[in-house]
Amino acid sequence: MPNPLKQLFLLDPQIVFLNHGSFGACPQPVFAAYQAWQRKLELQPVQFFGRDYADYDRQARQVLGGELNVEPDHIVYIPNATYGVNVIAHSLSDHPSSPLQTGDEILTTDHEYGACNHAWEYACRKIGAKYVCQPMPLPVTSPKEIVEQFWQGVTPRTRLIYLSHITSPTALRFPVEAICQRARQAGILTVIDGAHAPGQIPLDIKTIGADFYTGNCHKWMMAPKGAAFFYARPEVQHLVEPLIVGWGWNPDPSQIKGSAFHSTLHWTGTKDPAAALTVPTAIQFAHAHDWESVRQECHRLLSQAIQNLCELTGLPPLYPLDSDLYRQMGIAPLPAGADLDLFRTRLYSDFHIEIPVIEWNGNKFLRISVQGYNTPEDLEALVEAVKTLLSE
Repeated sequence: MPNPLKQLFLLDPQIVFLNHGSFGACPQPVFAAYQAWQRKLELQPVQFFGRDYADYDRQARQVLGGELNVEPDHIVYIPNATYGVNVIAHSLSDHPSSPLQTGDEILTTDHEYGACNHAWEYACRKIGAKYVCQPMPLPVTSPKEIVEQFWQGVTPRTRLIYLSHITSPTALRFPVEAICQRARQAGILTVIDGAHAPGQIPLDIKTIGADFYTGNCHKWMMAPKGAAFFYARPEVQHLVEPLIVGWGWNPDPSQIKGSAFHSTLHWTGTKDPAAALTVPTAIQFAHAHDWESVRQECHRLLSQAIQNLCELTGLPPLYPLDSDLYRQMGIAPLPAGADLDLFRTRLYSDFHIEIPVIEWNGNKFLRISVQGYNTPEDLEALVEAVKTLLSE
């Protein structure tokens, strides 16, 4: 049966698109709103930036704040989650009252995004701290197991924990709520990278309890590219410094009207804010199409596809398929002898399937993203393609 949501996206119909996790995909009504904001800006740029933009931005933050259960003044729109990680890494490596000092440790896992690892390694080099990577082997069986395995990396020198909410290479959903709670009790700061979380799972920033949280709106929330957010708890906002110093900064924060945190990070010079201003439309689109039900169906399709692929390869899943350790993005293992370059090339050239083929810590797998526009036939096409390649 045709998928009515598929017609609402701009994706090439000739491609089986199972890679929403990399850059997202924007629905046509949301993209139209994005272009309308761009036209509005170009119609009268001075009116837009000089008189109206502050109100536009505040309204867009109010909608996003309602979706995240956080006050609008505690979030700021940024280009992407990597930018958000850089904000806090830069801040804590330069701030005169930073809790990070020479010899301290930042604890992370071996599932993190490479660009963000670079940001922390760069910061650690500046201050003489150590970036500690705690191995988190696959398969995993439960959130409790993950918490205990991760906590083995905590030492008396651990001052900060950096962790993905949903990991990029392995699509594993870390139990960040439990880790943040335990870290708070131990006096350890927490930075959560939510690049893949907003829109893929319901997100309640207050319940998570992180000191800092950054997330993309242009992936699973389906906003245009270049829309993300950075959050800091009020108690730690004084630690945040801007990557770019602009008009919003003041040496005396008491002289800033409104939120000093937002003002300091918000205005970095002339930019195109259309993607961020379109976030409310993306949220409205999801609500109008009962996206919680869509997410559940996507998870069901993904679970079935992973099971079918595991039956083909004879390999066990890397997390329980009936668990909450993955949602709309998951991994299916490939045999150790699989030629990943061959898989990568032929899945696209011969079968027109867009999907990441990944090697991570000696494991080989496909990372499958299932979004509302995908159909059972898309997943069946993947299974048949892998069957063909394995037989060859």
